[in-house]
Amino acid sequence: MKRISIVILAIVLALGASSRADLVLPDVSQLAVTEQRVGLTDIKITYHRPLVNGRKIWGGLVPLGEVWRAGANENTTFEVSDPISVEGQPLAKGTYGLHMIPTADSWTVIFSKMATAWGSFTYNQAEDALRVTVKPRPNEMEEALEYAFEDLKPDSATATLKWEKLAVPFKVAISDETIVANIRGQMRGRGQYEWQAPNQAADFCLTHKIALDDALKWVNLSIQNEERFENLTTKADVLKAMNKPDEAKKAWEQALAKTTPQQLYFYGRRLQTEKRDAEAMEIFKDVAKRYPETAFGHLSNARIKSAAGDFAGAAEDAKKAQAAAISDPQKTASKGLIDRRQARQDINK
Repeated sequence: MKRISIVILAIVLALGASSRADLVLPDVSQLAVTEQRVGLTDIKITYHRPLVNGRKIWGGLVPLGEVWRAGANENTTFEVSDPISVEGQPLAKGTYGLHMIPTADSWTVIFSKMATAWGSFTYNQAEDALRVTVKPRPNEMEEALEYAFEDLKPDSATATLKWEKLAVPFKVAISDETIVANIRGQMRGRGQYEWQAPNQAADFCLTHKIALDDALKWVNLSIQNEERFENLTTKADVLKAMNKPDEAKKAWEQALAKTTPQQLYFYGRRLQTEKRDAEAMEIFKDVAKRYPETAFGHLSNARIKSAAGDFAGAAEDAKKAQAAAISDPQKTASKGLIDRRQARQDINK
């Protein structure tokens, strides 16, 4: 019996050793995550932040000419939700182990298909998805290693490693086609059954002058769901951009049959924000002709006269607009024009 008890105790101890629960304790090099959305693409860098702590970093703790984990502890990872380019080279959607090879004049940035290793100790070049060469630059002192996204633009950002007195930037960018592909995916959801989402998709393509065939398909879907001034004007503009003037004119006439003074006026204002001033003036003339005694008719006349240099006349029409206003938005718009005229500003700029 005693022998059996000893055997059972040994088994229990062995099982306990194999299933022990270790504590999670603070890392010396703390975990950090840096994220950025570029266009519709999410980019995430997950890494641990070693400290300088008085040590020689470059050519010391981090040897030159050798693969380095670009952080501390397990792999630094670089994750993208869509295909991107890095320094002009394509990189597929996915999660990558991020490594670097520092030298005095240039650095190699490596994106490895192996993203779950510990550091760079088992790094294998055969697993590379991409390598790019970049130039480091001097930087203000950074005690803790850091990744930051800088130089943000609508279609790109620069991911920068900063540590000690050095910064290592690499540019990531997304293409128009990537954004359109993302929109195509969204348009398979609930939005396809409403008028707003397809119209937004078409308008995005129109504004960026991309995928106009898709834009026409989406705006037609929007009109099918609910015919409105907004989507009919989008269709007219898409057809115009596709060099189909007769069809564009027909869509515009349909839009005018649906419009209100406010909608037509604010369509003109939108054209102004897009730097399409000549077209905007034609819209304001149409509003003034169709709806001469409304607040928006007077506002349109004020803009026409201001563009022609008749600032006194513009001020008078702005006052008439305020007198004719029947809603708070109309009164606010009128007051804004009056204030700007009193300040001797061109109300169209």
